[in-house]
Amino acid sequence: MIYLDNAATTRPCAAAVEAVTNALTADWGNPSAQYRFGIDAARLLRGARQSVAEALGAPADRVFFTSGGTEADNWAIFSAAERLGKRGKHIVTTAVEHHAVLHPMQKLQERGFDVTYLQPDALGRVTAEALQAALRPDTILVSIMMVNNESGAVMPIEAMAKLTHRLCPNALFHTDAVQGFFKVPFRARTLGADLISVSGHKIHAGKGVGALYMAKNLPPFIHGGGQEGGLRSGTENLPMIAGFAAACAAQLPSRQKAIAEQTRLKKLLQSLLSENPDVTLLGAQDAPHIVNLAVAGLRSQGLINALQELGFCVSAGSACSKGHRSHVLEAMGVEPRLIDGSIRVSLSSETTEDEVRAFAAALPKAIAGLRGK
Repeated sequence: MIYLDNAATTRPCAAAVEAVTNALTADWGNPSAQYRFGIDAARLLRGARQSVAEALGAPADRVFFTSGGTEADNWAIFSAAERLGKRGKHIVTTAVEHHAVLHPMQKLQERGFDVTYLQPDALGRVTAEALQAALRPDTILVSIMMVNNESGAVMPIEAMAKLTHRLCPNALFHTDAVQGFFKVPFRARTLGADLISVSGHKIHAGKGVGALYMAKNLPPFIHGGGQEGGLRSGTENLPMIAGFAAACAAQLPSRQKAIAEQTRLKKLLQSLLSENPDVTLLGAQDAPHIVNLAVAGLRSQGLINALQELGFCVSAGSACSKGHRSHVLEAMGVEPRLIDGSIRVSLSSETTEDEVRAFAAALPKAIAGLRGK
């Protein structure tokens, strides 16, 4: 099997697996307990927070662990609205956000908030100029993803954050950086975002862990025993947190090299695919790891199944369900015949050139088989 669906999830690295195993079998105490076993667990938790903070370029006391990127997004959006809702009811986001952002926005609309959805261009990019035109005196929150998970478009987050703070000094700026963490270089201290969401299983850690960077505290999202500085209650998922931290520490020294290599492989794949007249490349594909392609006249699931038979794991261009087309590709104005035949290939630091070349060679076979040739 050649795995090329790394934007969906990544294989946990050896360091993460070892850290999780150790926390499950040796350091399994409750970090809130006041005896040595618990104190040792609390020390492990502090070290893990420091490792994730270093990868984010943030102070350790500004990093709060969550169950994943979805919870981090929900926390940022709902708690920002709770904190600032008396100052205004206007929120700005984009039409191409992950549903972990779009669905909370819809809930806030039901509660009386006015949400502006910025539209992308044909490549999936949203500009700072579009954001500027949407900002209003009553804007309290802007939430724009760093990297789109379907188009691979990279948004100008630093410029957008500065613009928001200049024109709406009381507003908060949130970015869903789940697809940007370890893919697009940034440091929380200088990015300018007030809130940054990241996820462990996108960077070779396990599922069920993520983090929210908060420049300043928001109201608690989960109430209970007062863990995570009283802001996110519930006994910490120390095994997965330890694995998250280990994955960060293992990859941080080689992050720039890994980004450069994924970029090289992405360009190679784009070049090989462009030689195939059946294939249309979709989206900006600015990020180093995402290539979206379509074959007109075929269905995404058919392509996925055919490629699986040939030994490749890829995904549809989006998490489509019940016949719904990708909201991202629709917002970009992509033709329905291409949306229906779109698939996403996504790389990681483990992807090799041989795997990329093998996929490019297998795709015409899959297409021919589906067309009965």
